[in-house]
Amino acid sequence: MGTAKEENGKEGQNYIRFDWAIKRLLRNKADFGAVNGLLSCLFEKQIFITTVLESEGNQEDESDKFNRVDVLVEDENGEKIIIEIQNNYQVDYYHRMLYGVSKVVCDYLKKGDRYDKIKKIYSISIVYFELGHGNDYVYFGNTEFRGKHTKDILELTPTQKTRYNREKVGDIFPDYCVLRVENFDEIAKTPLDEWIYYLKTTKIPDNFTAQGLDEIRTKQKIEDLPEEEKKAYYRHLDQVSYEEGVIEHNRSEAKREGRVEGRVEERLEIAKNAKALGLTIEQIQKLTNLSIEEIEEL
Repeated sequence: MGTAKEENGKEGQNYIRFDWAIKRLLRNKADFGAVNGLLSCLFEKQIFITTVLESEGNQEDESDKFNRVDVLVEDENGEKIIIEIQNNYQVDYYHRMLYGVSKVVCDYLKKGDRYDKIKKIYSISIVYFELGHGNDYVYFGNTEFRGKHTKDILELTPTQKTRYNREKVGDIFPDYCVLRVENFDEIAKTPLDEWIYYLKTTKIPDNFTAQGLDEIRTKQKIEDLPEEEKKAYYRHLDQVSYEEGVIEHNRSEAKREGRVEGRVEERLEIAKNAKALGLTIEQIQKLTNLSIEEIEEL
């Protein structure tokens, strides 16, 4: 297997990070092409966004939530797609995914509507941290009902298939997709890989042909940003880097404190055993380096 550079040809220039680019791409319907391309590569069918319903990614002032972008769009079939980009570690991120989908269900079902008015929802999470444990960099999740005794999968009736225009029960429920960008080995073999290569490196090699990447090439060059937006973009990069540094520092401190705490507990256990064997406090103190007060409290 060759190196990433050998596999992918020319590295290409740096483009705007997608968490910033998507703010610009969803301003105008004419610029939806890049996001359409990513979604189409992801689901291996043509996706066409028609509307931006909500977007935290449109904030561009000093109070921006720098560490994430969260947008909700609707496609030509009225199906809802949540796109969330998370730069930094969040311990309850899975719960946040669940909350996001649940909120969309509630917000877009009008009072008095039949439940079958609920449209399909897709939740796409592009994460730049270690979310869970796994060997892949693309994970899909959906719902199925499997028999406890027979192990068969519960199916829709022919009438339900016609009424809901769905083939499986799981098609009614939300689908989840997690792109664990940092786990990608930077060797692009598929159109989706080409997108993830860009998401991870901000580079688009000349030989990449995935749908939507040309939109990034032509409209998302750093040098083409207006001066004020360029300054804001670099502040964004600085903030992301700062947050990553703070998180890494806290992790290191937690590990260090954990090791220290473990050593103290180990010495306390030794002291307990020594005390049970009848050793004097002075002997135990020499053995463990604990204080007299700590030993007496045992």
